[in-house]
Amino acid sequence: MKTHVLPLTLACICSACSGERQHPNVVLILADDMGYGDVSCLDSNSRLATPCIDRLAAEGVVFTDAHSSSSVSTPTRYGLLTGRYNWRSELKCDVLYGYSAGIIPPERETLGSMLRRQGYTTAAIGKWHLGWDWPGVERGKDSVDYTKPIANGPADRGFDYFFGFCGSLDMPPYVYVENRLPTAVPDTVTAGRTRFGWWRKGPTAPDFHHEQVLPELIDRACRYIEEHSKQDRPYFLYLPLPAPHTPILPTEEFRGKSGIGEYGDFVLMVDAMVGRVMEAVERGGKAANTIVVFTTDNGCSPAAGIEEMEALGHHPNSIYRGHKADLYDGGHRIPCILRWSQGAKPHTVEQTVCLTDFYATLADICGYRLKDTEGEDSYSLLPAIRSTTEVAPIREATIHHSIDGQFAVRQGKWKLLLSGGSGGWSWPTPADTAALDSLPAIQLYDMEADPTEARNVQDLYPQQADSLRRLLERYIRTGRSTPGAPQPNDGEYPWKQAAEIADL
Repeated sequence: MKTHVLPLTLACICSACSGERQHPNVVLILADDMGYGDVSCLDSNSRLATPCIDRLAAEGVVFTDAHSSSSVSTPTRYGLLTGRYNWRSELKCDVLYGYSAGIIPPERETLGSMLRRQGYTTAAIGKWHLGWDWPGVERGKDSVDYTKPIANGPADRGFDYFFGFCGSLDMPPYVYVENRLPTAVPDTVTAGRTRFGWWRKGPTAPDFHHEQVLPELIDRACRYIEEHSKQDRPYFLYLPLPAPHTPILPTEEFRGKSGIGEYGDFVLMVDAMVGRVMEAVERGGKAANTIVVFTTDNGCSPAAGIEEMEALGHHPNSIYRGHKADLYDGGHRIPCILRWSQGAKPHTVEQTVCLTDFYATLADICGYRLKDTEGEDSYSLLPAIRSTTEVAPIREATIHHSIDGQFAVRQGKWKLLLSGGSGGWSWPTPADTAALDSLPAIQLYDMEADPTEARNVQDLYPQQADSLRRLLERYIRTGRSTPGAPQPNDGEYPWKQAAEIADL
């Protein structure tokens, strides 16, 4: 059994009326493709003003060195909901699409199923992007029967209620599913293209309008919060937004407001939607004992027009090198803010944390001790959340993963990339073979002295590079990075660098 959970007495919140344990409500908002520099309270040079997220930060705990487990969507969602690094799943690189089967097996616990066992009602509203089984899809995507229920979706992975769609907002089919059943049968085929607002051609249901998806999700989330605030049982709402990912479609109210283009307008719309959720929590009357988290799944994408924004003085990934899909910090260093008025005073946490840590953190708050078979890469952040002074490092190290399936490992100030390039979409990409042949095979950075990853010092500190490589190898082979019994990884051992890791 794991030993890194706080004693129950520290995790309890007592009801002022009865003295009985009262678990907090939890609202976890996950924005899509939104960078660290897009939040004005995190970057003083940001050209955007995000007053709602800034207010959440002023009233809560701000993690300034937070990371997603991957620099792309599906893997990050897997890590967040399971507390397990994404590359331990069957998906070793890339992302899933709208017709993909699910990658969370029935026996794997999720945040939803774990919290439900702690007495919570659970809901997921928004972009799932972890796959499910469409009826008839085994005969091809044109054979899907939208009159029948899906299988192996959110309702089968721990969520009492679900409303949303399968992939990203640019991936067909464009069909809402409520619990297990599509809300309408597609009656047309659509494709969209504005400057940054494209979506792939595919079946579209009559109640699915791309421009209104974000407001529709927020409407339902606010109703859920207000209705469940009246109940005795605590609730957990997982709210994965489809924005500001492409298609970039700010509504009329926000068009032109940012001064840096459609992406900036969409970020302002996301901020306003976060504000609406905060207002719903306050109307529910239990705001003090409701945890509200705002975070994102990876850095800003080049599809948003990063170069054009930078020319206007806005750097969506702040000072950090790279962007979505990369091993560089611009790919996976993310905004991460938690407000819990009854449980934590406002402060800043500067140590490295990962989205996988929310699994153990919420379990710890409930006084639940994880089994060896769950949350294998999840550390409880409760000590850092509770303390207004910096606590000892909670994570031994943190693994980063790129869209191409390449690895990096961060421990303290040191970061090792098991790659000569980005592992993703920024230069040098895995396809830039000529450039990679001229560069060292690995990269080592001192993130305190060089947070922009500009100077590779692997030749100066070979022992440090070797130590990090051996740590990564141990994490891979033992199936976990937290204390506990070794666990198997899913699937074969096909990740691209398995042999190279052992040989470096």
